[in-house]
Amino acid sequence: MHHPSTPAPDTATASSPLGRRTVLGAAAVTTAAAAGALSAAPASGEGPVPAGPSGTEVDARDGAVTHRPPADTTTVLRNPLTGWVLYGTGNPADDYWTNYDALVIPGREDTVRVADYAHTLYFRLAWTVLNPEEGVYGWDVHEGLRTMIRGAEERGMRLAFRVVVDSRDKSSDFTPAYVREAGAQGYESVTGSTTVWSPYPDDPIFQAKYETFVRALGERFDDPVEVDFIDGYGLGKWGEGHSMRYLDDANREAVFHWSVDLYSEVFAKVPLAINYHRMIGGPLDWGEPDPGSAALLEYAIDKGYMLRHDAFGMTTYYGQWERDFAAQWIGKLPIMFEGGWVTKSHSFSDDPRGYETVEDVRRGEYDDSIEAHVNTMDFRINETTSWFEDVPELVDDFIAQGGYRLQPVEATLPTSIPRQVPVTLSHTWANLGWGLFPGDLPQWEGKYRVALALLDEADEHRVVQLFVDTSAHPAQWVQGETYEHSFAVTVGGPPRERLAWGIAIIDTTTGNAPGIELAAEGERTADGWLLLGRCSVR
Repeated sequence: MHHPSTPAPDTATASSPLGRRTVLGAAAVTTAAAAGALSAAPASGEGPVPAGPSGTEVDARDGAVTHRPPADTTTVLRNPLTGWVLYGTGNPADDYWTNYDALVIPGREDTVRVADYAHTLYFRLAWTVLNPEEGVYGWDVHEGLRTMIRGAEERGMRLAFRVVVDSRDKSSDFTPAYVREAGAQGYESVTGSTTVWSPYPDDPIFQAKYETFVRALGERFDDPVEVDFIDGYGLGKWGEGHSMRYLDDANREAVFHWSVDLYSEVFAKVPLAINYHRMIGGPLDWGEPDPGSAALLEYAIDKGYMLRHDAFGMTTYYGQWERDFAAQWIGKLPIMFEGGWVTKSHSFSDDPRGYETVEDVRRGEYDDSIEAHVNTMDFRINETTSWFEDVPELVDDFIAQGGYRLQPVEATLPTSIPRQVPVTLSHTWANLGWGLFPGDLPQWEGKYRVALALLDEADEHRVVQLFVDTSAHPAQWVQGETYEHSFAVTVGGPPRERLAWGIAIIDTTTGNAPGIELAAEGERTADGWLLLGRCSVR
C-alpha cells in the first residue's frame, strides 16, 4: 500500500515542482486560523499534548523550504467511504474469488484483478442468512458467507451490509422462520410458484426480534477497520424502504424513527446510509413524490446518516426529485452510488434516455454519478465485466477524480528549529475528487486530523514529535479550491540531528498513525507518513 521508507536527502532542498494540476480554480484560497493547534506529542504515539511555553515566534520561512509533492491521480487509494465497490453474495459460486481475481475481459489480452480496483465488498443479504435461528448467526455458521468474508479480508477489502427482511419478489423467506413462529404478524406473497412470507414492520414481536438481531450485528461488525458502512434501514421491497405494508399505515413515521434510532445507537463507529427514495417508508413503489419522504430522510440525516440511491442511470426512477434532493447535500454529505439497470435481465432500452447498448447504460450511470458527486460506484455481479470492456476509460476516470482524493499541495517547513520557541508551519491542501471526505459524520467525529511530524531517521522514522492542526477540516475541502493553513508549534526535548518532516492525515483512534492514503507522489515511511525533507532541532 505504501512505498518503503528511504532516508531523506543530505541537504534540504525544495521537492520537484507540482505536477499536472487536476484541481480547477486553484486561485481560490481558504485560510484557516492558527488557534487551537496541538503540538509536541510523545514519541509513543499516546496523543498530542499542549504547546510548549510561549516565546519569540520565529518565522518558519527563515531557512525554510517549500515542498510541493506532485499530485497522484492514478493510484487506487484504498481509503474508507470512497472508490469502487464490489458486490458480494451469501451463496457464492465456487469460483467467485478465482473469477474476480482474474476477470476475463473480451478484447483484452490480460485479465483484471477486481480487488486491485475495488476495496469494499458489499452484501445485500436476507435476514435469514445472517440469523437463521434465534441466537444463531450466519457469520459463525453460514459457510458461504464466511468464505466471502475471509476472501475480502485476504484481499484487504472492507465490508458493507444491507439486511433485507421483506420476501416479496424473492424465492424464499427473507425473515427467519422463528420470527413468524413467535407470533409476529405478516402477509404472504407469491414469487413464481413459491409462496413467501414477510412481517409487518410495526408488529411488536417482529420489532423485538429484529432489535435483538441488529444489536448482535453491531456487536460483531461495528468495527471501522473491517466495515466501511451499513445500509441502516433495510425495510420494504429489496430493502430500499419503499412499497411498505403496515398493520396500521399511521405507523409509517414511528417505524422509520424506530429503525433509524436503532441503527444509530448500535453503530457508533461505522457510518450509516439511507436510500433517498421519493417513497421512503410509503406504500407505493413509484409515482409522484410522497410529501412525507423529505422529512423522514432529514430525520435520518440529523441522526448522522449518509445518502445512497439504488437507481443511478435509470432516468424514470432517478428523477428530478432525487436529483434535487441530492443537490441540497452535495459538499455536506457523502452520496453512495448503485447502478439501477441490471443489463443482463432488465429491458434498459425502455429508459427515456434511449439506451441502445450496455455502454450507453454505463455512460448514463456515470453522468448521474458526476452530477451527484458520488463517493462510491459499484461493480455489480454480472455487470462488472462491461465496465472494463465497454468503458474502461470511465473506470480510470473515477479513480482519478471520483470520491475524495486529498493532496498536500505544498508545505513550508523549517530546516532547523530552535527548542522551546514557537515556529510557524504552513501547509496547503486540495481535494482532487468531486466527492466528500466524510470527516463530519458522527461516527468519524475527531477521528481524522491533519498532522505534521518530526521523524527520527535513525530509528525507522519513529515519531519524535507530532503536530496536529485542529483548524484544518478536510470535510470542508471541495474540488476546485485550495486550502491554506498555518499554525504555531513548539519543539521540546534535546537537540537532534537527522530528523525528517512527515505529513499525514492521522487516525486518532489508532495511536495517531496515518489513516488516509494521500493523493501525492513521494517517498513514504512504512506506516504511511509522506516525507518532506530533513530537519534538525538545536
